[in-house]
Amino acid sequence: MKNIVFNGKFLTASPTGVHRVAEELIIALDGLLDRNAAGAMPMSVIAPQGAMRALDLSHIGVRHQGALSGKLKNIPWEQVNLPLLTRDTLLLNLCNLGPVWHRNLITMIHDAQVYLTPDSYSAGFRAWYRLMLPMLGKRSSRILTVSEYSKTQLVKYGVASADKIVVIHNGCDQVLRVVPDQDFVARSGLTKGRFVLALANTQAHKNIQVLLKAFAAPELQDMTLVLFGAATRSDFERRGLKVPDNVQFVGRISDEQLSGLMREACALACPSLTEGFGLPPLEAMRLGCPAIIAPCGALPEVCGDAALQADAHDARQWVNHIRHLADDPEFSALVSQRSIAQATPFTWEAAARRLLAVINEQTEPAVLAKAA
Repeated sequence: MKNIVFNGKFLTASPTGVHRVAEELIIALDGLLDRNAAGAMPMSVIAPQGAMRALDLSHIGVRHQGALSGKLKNIPWEQVNLPLLTRDTLLLNLCNLGPVWHRNLITMIHDAQVYLTPDSYSAGFRAWYRLMLPMLGKRSSRILTVSEYSKTQLVKYGVASADKIVVIHNGCDQVLRVVPDQDFVARSGLTKGRFVLALANTQAHKNIQVLLKAFAAPELQDMTLVLFGAATRSDFERRGLKVPDNVQFVGRISDEQLSGLMREACALACPSLTEGFGLPPLEAMRLGCPAIIAPCGALPEVCGDAALQADAHDARQWVNHIRHLADDPEFSALVSQRSIAQATPFTWEAAARRLLAVINEQTEPAVLAKAA
């Protein structure tokens, strides 16, 4: 039976974005093995020395190996150490990149944003990804991605052929494990149902400026836009954007605090011009928080008809949806119910089973089928 190893470079970064996806997939896969111990596969995670985080796993071991470790050495660790440490294994890379000289790869590429929205990234980042992605597309036996939309874009930009790409939707049910910080809303000076959540991100494709325009409108002066994440008021202002007084920045917050916000928000707004998946609106929907999305990228695919849609460039449409939700409790409750129904099937166990099927294709079907 071939050993299966996960690229653990993601453990050197905070659990956000693609790193969170990698973590949840491995945890869910470990859970499948736990319930089918007789058919357990030899799986492990190899991470650089000094990784920031640990994984609580029962069957999938975690090893820290490699001389080229440290924050500034993650690329040489991935391209030099990792292929040497895993040369006789099936190596799974779940965070876009991996060692191009490994002979047996499966790589998850989440989106084609470096092609679609190049201005959102530095020149160095763009150049590195545009060099690496097609090479990994060619070298990997399978390319995984998170939506049909992303698959279409990866084919369009020549990263991989359609017959090589497998779609594995993200889960969102990890939010149910989180115990919400029930006092965070009050501590932040907010009132239940009188605020809208969005991600504090200045990248061009995240399109937060349409929300800033919406909350400058007189109709929303009694509402607050709460931006969570790394970007600050100064970051937006340095980019020439006017930030209204009714915008509140809460910074990087814990999962517990975010859960508390989502459970009491009027809505979560996602005006992105493109998304490879769109996990935050789906997480909010799973908790019964209505989502307002731009009909762009994978957002309609993932959120379905349960989310309200507003033109990405029309602030007036965002104002109207927010007012409707804030002023009509019956309508808000209906959208909440639809949201939960739409988001419920997106589980990490379902994603892990799909991943297991792909692994199964590349190894020993008769043995691995027992674990599924």
